[in-house]
Amino acid sequence: MPVDFSQLDFSILMDHVEIVLTVAWILLSYIVRRYTKRAIRLHQKTEHDKKRQRINTVDNIFNLLLVVGLVLIWSSELQNIAISIAAFMVALVIATKEFIACIVGAFYRASTRPYQVGDWIRIANYEGEVTDSDWLSTTLFEVDLKGGSYTYTGRTTVVPNSVLLLHTVQNLNYMRRYVTHTFSISRSADDVNLFTIKEQILEKIREYSEHFHDVAIRYNSLIEKRLDIKISGPEPRVRITTTVEGYNVFSISLFCPTDEAVEIEQKVIEDFMIFWYEKRDMNTNTIGEE
Repeated sequence: MPVDFSQLDFSILMDHVEIVLTVAWILLSYIVRRYTKRAIRLHQKTEHDKKRQRINTVDNIFNLLLVVGLVLIWSSELQNIAISIAAFMVALVIATKEFIACIVGAFYRASTRPYQVGDWIRIANYEGEVTDSDWLSTTLFEVDLKGGSYTYTGRTTVVPNSVLLLHTVQNLNYMRRYVTHTFSISRSADDVNLFTIKEQILEKIREYSEHFHDVAIRYNSLIEKRLDIKISGPEPRVRITTTVEGYNVFSISLFCPTDEAVEIEQKVIEDFMIFWYEKRDMNTNTIGEE
């Protein structure tokens, strides 16, 4: 009985042409490989080792051809998958870029070791004592460095490690014991010549610094050797300047223990006020007598 092929529905095969070609290519590769290896084994004049080498070569060649054929058959589908994977990876990177930056920052910190737990540091606009450091962030106990009191403010700052990649890190650990403390006093320009009390103030600062002067010298020398730079200190300095508004500015800089900086500052300001008012009253009395 003759078969009428016109009645067969080939639409299903056309819709799954990749699967059909894959099956056909695998079967063809298997059959050709099998008969090729069989022909090599039946060749009487070839040595046994040569046969094994040729069979191994045939296996490798047919494996390569099989993979190349499958890639060519499924190339369009693989292209779509690759585009989808690329789009997914781009979206993943965009969504987790801050997280990735924090991890990279952690590797940077581990490799350069700019600070460790317990150090006083400044990162960008954040400054304080490092209390914790992990893969994502660094936690700081805020220290009042800008205000000059060098005390804990009670606030805690969590700095993401990504900041390490964008800003410099300043290690201020040497300031935990001794600090170059600077403060200024402004007064009217017409009342007292500040140069007349400059030496008196320096004498008072030396008096307040006498009990730690030797230690300050050694610590100042230690910092200079460790940092290989020249820093101010340990001798106190006074600088007198003026402002555009017509005020005299009396600036004092001294190298002192961090925990004594505010106390010495208040004593020096008190002495300055006493000397300044004495000079002003003397000038007023002299003018009155004239």
